Amino acid sequence: MTYGFFDVRVVARSRLTPSAVRLTFAGPQLGAFASGGRDQRCKLFFPAPGQSTAIVPRTPGWYPEWRAMDPAVRAVMRTYTVAAHRPDEFDVDFALHPGGGPANRWAARAQAGDRLLVLGPTVTDNGGVDFQPPDGTDWVLLAGDETAVPALAAIRAHVGDSLPVHTFVAAAPARCAPGVVHCPAGLLGPVRAAALPAGTPYAFIAGESGEIRALRRHLVHERGFDRRRVKFTGYWRRGASEDDLIKEAAVPEGD
Repeated sequence: MTYGFFDVRVVARSRLTPSAVRLTFAGPQLGAFASGGRDQRCKLFFPAPGQSTAIVPRTPGWYPEWRAMDPAVRAVMRTYTVAAHRPDEFDVDFALHPGGGPANRWAARAQAGDRLLVLGPTVTDNGGVDFQPPDGTDWVLLAGDETAVPALAAIRAHVGDSLPVHTFVAAAPARCAPGVVHCPAGLLGPVRAAALPAGTPYAFIAGESGEIRALRRHLVHERGFDRRRVKFTGYWRRGASEDDLIKEAAVPEGD
């Protein structure tokens, strides 16, 4: 199987910024967890209000079974990027916002020993990695908001010195690595104003879906990027919860 369920516990917590925290998860089964790196996604299941554990059918057909459960009972599912992966443990970064949803509230108070259920990859070549530059790529453009920072950082580490990378981030300055263009008022303006290199590009852009669609239109229609070389992902949508998006979505990776 490409994906499996893993019981994990929090073993470390570190504050990244006033509005972001990193949690490290470990578990006896994680020797079989095989992150593909880059923007690797996984599913985290949080206990529903009033529940002490995440209730999820651990079957090959878990997704339709989970969808059919009473929403007041079934676990709350959210998608996160694996910020870093080491033998038997991995990190996830959580952006914390006042009035946030169940995952936000759980992460805000999570401490060592707290338990969670994860659906993650068991092979490195899996559908939860979107950053796939084709042959012939001369340089890479990365852009995203605070929700995309873990993916962008992992991609930059993966690419290393193999290709020039131009990165634009709309997040707190403390989360912008050296060489990253800080975009406090949004991504579109700074990318539009940037002097980008010649050659064949590949773009990975992620964040709020409306902003990401606008940025993709700019790259394709104004910059002349081949649309097949622009990978865009809406990590969230203004005015909609992930539960709203789940109702609209196809079956996710892992089913």
